[in-house]
Amino acid sequence: MNLESPIVSVQKSDNELFEFLADVNNFEQLMPENIEKFEVYTNNSFLFVLKGMPEIRLKLQEQVRSNKIILGSDLEKFPFTLTKNISRLDESSSEIQLVFNGKFNPMISMMLKSPLQKFINTLTDNIEKL
Repeated sequence: MNLESPIVSVQKSDNELFEFLADVNNFEQLMPENIEKFEVYTNNSFLFVLKGMPEIRLKLQEQVRSNKIILGSDLEKFPFTLTKNISRLDESSSEIQLVFNGKFNPMISMMLKSPLQKFINTLTDNIEKL
């Protein structure tokens, strides 16, 4: 299952946005209002729980300086990645798009598609407000 957020503009340079998003501690600021738990458990991984959803653990898998950050599931039974693609617009602004890629059976995909799309859209909206 592949889901994409809209591309949004952010009033931060690509470097500033990258630095902010590369720090897993900052991810809590981007979470939806229905977050029940957020916990950083290493300097490159964290977990969170949204109301009505199971615990999700993410770890930093890859970084391409100022362009891309890939977070991946830390649970084998729920394999997915969340990629943050950053593009420079000018010295003080950039664009970002989130891309979710999960490997689920068709039944699970049907159940998760709408809540996951809403989740990545909310993250993107909150990034845009930075």
